[in-house]
Amino acid sequence: MTLDQALSFGIIGSVVVLLIWDKLRYDVVALLALLTSVAAGLVAAGDAFSGFSDDIVLIIASALVVSAGVARSGLVDMLIRPFAAKLNTPGKQVAVLGGTVAVLSAFMKNIGALAIFLPIAQQLSRRHGTKSHLVLMPLAFASLMGGLMTLVGTSPNLMVSRVREEMGGEPFSMFDYLPVGLGITLAGMLFLSVGWRLLPADRQGARSAEDAFAVEDYVSELVLPETSDYVGRKIVELEKLASGEVRVVGLIREDYRRLIPDQDWKIHGNDILLIEGDAPALQRVIVAAGLMPASAGAVTADDVAIAEAVVQKGSPLIGQTPAGVRMGERFALEMLAVSRSGHRFRRRLSRVSMREGDVLLLRAQSTGLGDRLSSAGLFPLAERRLQIGRRRPLWVPVAVLAATIASLGLQLAPVGLTFLGAAVAMIISGVLKPDEAYEAIEWPILVLIGALIPVSETLETTGGTDLIASGLSSVAAGLPSFATIALVMAAAMAVTPFLNNAATVLVMAPIGAALATKLGMRPDALLMAVAVGAGSDFLTPIGHQCNTLVMGPGGYRFADYPRLGIPLSLMIVVLGTALIMYFWPV
Repeated sequence: MTLDQALSFGIIGSVVVLLIWDKLRYDVVALLALLTSVAAGLVAAGDAFSGFSDDIVLIIASALVVSAGVARSGLVDMLIRPFAAKLNTPGKQVAVLGGTVAVLSAFMKNIGALAIFLPIAQQLSRRHGTKSHLVLMPLAFASLMGGLMTLVGTSPNLMVSRVREEMGGEPFSMFDYLPVGLGITLAGMLFLSVGWRLLPADRQGARSAEDAFAVEDYVSELVLPETSDYVGRKIVELEKLASGEVRVVGLIREDYRRLIPDQDWKIHGNDILLIEGDAPALQRVIVAAGLMPASAGAVTADDVAIAEAVVQKGSPLIGQTPAGVRMGERFALEMLAVSRSGHRFRRRLSRVSMREGDVLLLRAQSTGLGDRLSSAGLFPLAERRLQIGRRRPLWVPVAVLAATIASLGLQLAPVGLTFLGAAVAMIISGVLKPDEAYEAIEWPILVLIGALIPVSETLETTGGTDLIASGLSSVAAGLPSFATIALVMAAAMAVTPFLNNAATVLVMAPIGAALATKLGMRPDALLMAVAVGAGSDFLTPIGHQCNTLVMGPGGYRFADYPRLGIPLSLMIVVLGTALIMYFWPV
């Protein structure tokens, strides 16, 4: 082993140790590894930032933007409404959503399938009070297993097929991978449906706009515009937009107040509705029905924020109604909803006297918001991104999503360009504002990937991969055929987190073919083992972009991945070896 090889193995080993230790943030660890590699001469100074130009960085950033756009559009609610009530446990969510992601991943890029279902999983977790991190990692793993089933499901399958053709044989066809891949996927989904319990219970991902609300039900006063699709429809139909999680507790029509309206009443244009529910449920109803705040609209600036704040002791608002204290004129704040623990409001919000401890949902111009809240004696909890008064046609995100799926499935454009185009389309169509798009991106994740790519490449540039190959050949020479298949598969699994899966195939496929010739075996079995191993990256968040994509939203640490990934990997090695021996006899 040369000095450079020892340094490369040492730096990568140190990265793994530091990430498991979890005392330094993962992006800081990645930057330290990059600086050390440059200082050691393993990475040229001019190549230090080459990882940030890799397609994976762009794909992950764009996929997060697309996912946020889908979540904000109301499309997610439409998709999950028919079965949302039944998917009330992490096990059911993993089984149904994971199975769907796996099937889609067989025919399109697995990160594309995962990005579509990421917001669906998050919203189901919010509705049922379950923890999304128990579902997101299993979904990522399901997308990887689904890719094993077809030629186009994942890059390793395509590359292994090319190696087989270069060896003088026929390339693998579209469904040659199906017998092995389907068996692994079915068994893997059964495992994940119960194996999610291996994940720690205390992880908390980056909070979305909806996750951030943690108060009891608000009462909001909203107007149904005459242009809404829900004019002339029954109140019960409006409540069903949030799966029964909101209640219309009052209706004002032509200044006539009706308390507790019957669910069969039909709603007219310009009716004022007192709607009670938590913020995520209100969000869904507002967007779907196009409701507008019933207040006078003191805030007219385009750059507005939705803020949640608590009325503090000594606030000039205490004992006053919004109209009486002239909230709009004095503080340029517009009250959209109010929440008071243990109390249900049935009166007009303009007549509600505020008390200490009330939680107000306010709309105001972003500039100077903190100062105005302080002047009003309000303690801000957080700035929100609740979409009030901004509704976009549902066909816009549907069209963007359909075009993305078609491009990925038919390979009309590179994956990076496809996702970038979808992200830009979400912005220019108005589904997301530019600042909302930037907020959707998990920047530490991009730093992690961009910094570690040149570090991981030192394994190949220093000849470390050749050292691994020669050692593997020596060990496999005296093993029976089934053990050789298992060894090649396990080696590919171990290497692919630190090389990308394409590089793993380039290293491992020739080794597998050479071993087959040396041992008098048919090469197909070992090539299949390489494909399965390179496509089964369940041990780290850095080897495959699907694992990286869920790291921020799930709040995962490095050590969380092997907790679920090691037993899944062991199962795949055992089952995959048996399936390969049966369908591709040596």
